[in-house]
Amino acid sequence: MPRPEFPQVRRMGEASLLVSFDDALSMRANAAVLAFRAAVEAEAWDAVEETATSLKSVYLRFDPDRLDHATLEDRVCALLEARDWHEAGLPEGRRLWRIPAVLGGDHGPQLEEAAEMAGMTADAAIEAIAATRLRVLTIGFAPGLPYLGQLPDAFDIARKTELTPRVPKGGLGLAIRQMVMFPVETQTGWRWIGQAAFDGFRQGADAPFALKAGDEVLYRPVSVTEYEDAVAGLETGLDAMAEPLE
Repeated sequence: MPRPEFPQVRRMGEASLLVSFDDALSMRANAAVLAFRAAVEAEAWDAVEETATSLKSVYLRFDPDRLDHATLEDRVCALLEARDWHEAGLPEGRRLWRIPAVLGGDHGPQLEEAAEMAGMTADAAIEAIAATRLRVLTIGFAPGLPYLGQLPDAFDIARKTELTPRVPKGGLGLAIRQMVMFPVETQTGWRWIGQAAFDGFRQGADAPFALKAGDEVLYRPVSVTEYEDAVAGLETGLDAMAEPLE
């Protein structure tokens, strides 16, 4: 159950508000975040120029020359009181993505370490990951990068204390019951467990981010050969991985 002190509305500088639904990630709090942001955008309040979500909060940026904090706070509080956002349900327009991925081996050299920390064999870890529908909790850190969750409790493992200097585009990282899927080559403290045939950031496209917060992802373990074939077909086959969610 949500704690009585939430949701909280706080001022962030001269031109923004932050609406928090908890101080720790949960799937219920994240669902409330997604539902509330969709409701704010449907209101189309004048002078609210941007909304964005984190794992457990909604950010609103406004034009202070046309709108003041107090007025926007009144609108936000009235909308918050209109319903129980933890029970509102996820917004419409979401999609389920079935994404081929190689897990372990040269394409995921830290899978065995992550599996051992989770008290599993590598094969059991792959089976558990592939069986979990992961919600896109938010997009952040890098363009189009999804934070995906939540995995079973056994995967509540810490990030590494040192960085892996190079994880390629499509690399899958695991920590704290979440996964990330890197849209570009990067360094990371998340354990590198696999490689997905997916292009999450298509620079220059009308919709450069393939995934949206609220979408769901199922990873389909494949062989290296199948992975390479899937990568070769990405330019024309990306949307074929998705289906509408009711």
